[in-house]
Amino acid sequence: MYTIFKKEISAFLSSLIAYIAIVIFLIVLGLFVWVFPDTSVLNYGFSTLDSLFNIAPWVFMFLIPAITMRSFSEENKTGTIELLTTRPISDIQIILGKYFAGLVLVFFAILPTLIYYFSIYQLGSIKGNIDSGAVIGSYIGLLFLGACFVAVGIFCSAMSDNQIVAFIIAVFLCFIAYSGFESFSQLDLFGRVDDFVAKLGISSHYLSISRGVMDSRDVFYFMSFIVLFILGTKTKLASRKW
Repeated sequence: MYTIFKKEISAFLSSLIAYIAIVIFLIVLGLFVWVFPDTSVLNYGFSTLDSLFNIAPWVFMFLIPAITMRSFSEENKTGTIELLTTRPISDIQIILGKYFAGLVLVFFAILPTLIYYFSIYQLGSIKGNIDSGAVIGSYIGLLFLGACFVAVGIFCSAMSDNQIVAFIIAVFLCFIAYSGFESFSQLDLFGRVDDFVAKLGISSHYLSISRGVMDSRDVFYFMSFIVLFILGTKTKLASRKW
């Protein structure tokens, strides 16, 4: 698994796609946090990073599929997946190697945004006048969100040998997983069941953790979501042997 992990990291770092996606991610977040009048922290009148954590999931919907779309699509297209599977390594080890490589890249994409936190921490009329607990919770929620989107991206990459198709499907599934269930619940079609429908989506759990409260139910949801898509990827890889 570690060999696969290193191979994926090297492939990402040797590709312009990863760098371009991460730079665009940071530029877009920077614009929303500091420049755009409706979301700029300079116009809020108080120290907060809410604009960053509100916009980051939507940027992630495009960033992460762009990072993961080549994971299995390229292997399938070039036929190297067959060579890879002949080595003494299980399908789940291959998947986890690629999954953790994608997760590390997401982590390094998020890491520079800590500059925003330290800047706001220093710029407050009272130095340090920022809810650090909520910020930490939001970063944890963002990492969980990224972990879920990476699992979706890996799954979609295994579904097609075309990277663009894998990217489009991943963006669509990430949107449905994050916002689709909540939007559907707001149609008020099922009465009391609508609240349950909303909780099937990522958004409610992400917002819950972002408040700075670690609820075991939210953690269980994220872990279950990740495991579900990793098992789905394993099933897809196993189907080539049928």
